[in-house]
Amino acid sequence: MTKLTKRVVESLAPEAKERIVWDDELGGFGLRIYPTGRKVYVVQYRANGRTRRKNLGQHGVLTADEARKDAKLVQADVARGADPSADRKARLRSPTIKELGKRFLTDHVELHCKPTTLYDYRNLLEKVVNPVLGSIQVSEITFADIAAFHLKRQGTPYQANRGVMMLSKMLNLAEDWGLRPINTNPARKIKKYPEVEKKRYLDDDEQVRLGQVMGEMLQADEISRYVFAAFYLLLLTGCRLSEIQKLKWAYVTRTHLELPDSKTGRRRIPLPREAYQLVQSLDRREDNPYVILGDHGLSHYNDLQKPWRKIRARARLDDVRLHDLRHTYASVAVTNGIDPFMLKEILGHKNLSTTLRYAHLSDDAVQKAAGQIANRMAFAMGSPTAY
Repeated sequence: MTKLTKRVVESLAPEAKERIVWDDELGGFGLRIYPTGRKVYVVQYRANGRTRRKNLGQHGVLTADEARKDAKLVQADVARGADPSADRKARLRSPTIKELGKRFLTDHVELHCKPTTLYDYRNLLEKVVNPVLGSIQVSEITFADIAAFHLKRQGTPYQANRGVMMLSKMLNLAEDWGLRPINTNPARKIKKYPEVEKKRYLDDDEQVRLGQVMGEMLQADEISRYVFAAFYLLLLTGCRLSEIQKLKWAYVTRTHLELPDSKTGRRRIPLPREAYQLVQSLDRREDNPYVILGDHGLSHYNDLQKPWRKIRARARLDDVRLHDLRHTYASVAVTNGIDPFMLKEILGHKNLSTTLRYAHLSDDAVQKAAGQIANRMAFAMGSPTAY
């Protein structure tokens, strides 16, 4: 053994077999010499009861003194509990974000989430996340990577925030699965964009106009009775689109819709008399369990957005989405004094805070009531402006 210096290293000749020449100044520091003449600096250490070696770099790229300093740094890391060789191998084996996404869908979402959530997550991965971050290894992704992805999508804040939220779930699971160190999720630090909630409600005149248009289009056979019934039921019950679109006859009772599953789990939805009569007016098919039949009668109606676009255009309601019919139901309830706790149960909200988003709609009713009270008081006592 001898101290490895530039002169010594360059004087060492290759042999028929690979060999390591160890430095006599720093234990564990050596030079691996290949039969081809290639020379690579190495450091040897023990971690977790095993002897490991780590290549530091090729002679010519590194000098002997530089390699010796790197060896000392590796040994210092080992003394603190690290295992550089194992860490490198783990990084090489680390899946990409795209690969983690596939496992996330199969091992988590399919087992614990609803089909609609699976559909949304799959679309978000394929169309939003993977094109930007899919090739980055899970062990290597950083705050800067995710922040750049978030910034790139700032024009669509809802989509940007949903992407970061899903990434955070994925990286939390990556920690649980041993693919990243615990508590290193970089997505947790991303500040979400403010989201301006779209709130659109049909006023009284718009409700009248919509009803007239739907009736005219039904009589002219421009929409089927099932389409007509679907949109009316959304307004009469406050249900979500999928709850009406996939409604089965087995769920219908005289007073309720008994849904075995929904966005918020099992639901028992009040079915007003008008809604019940509308449902009962629809023809059934023995071989089809659904209430809202498709054009061919083989399943439920698949795409209610298409006829809705025709209806809203005719009714001059181009900015009204189908979900706004549910908003309209809530607005009518609030402006007519329905208690928020009761409305929460009717709408199937998990949290009262979701229902209270509609509370401002009662302002006009409150203002009107306050005006009536003041008017009566002023009439009894005399107008205060008369003095």
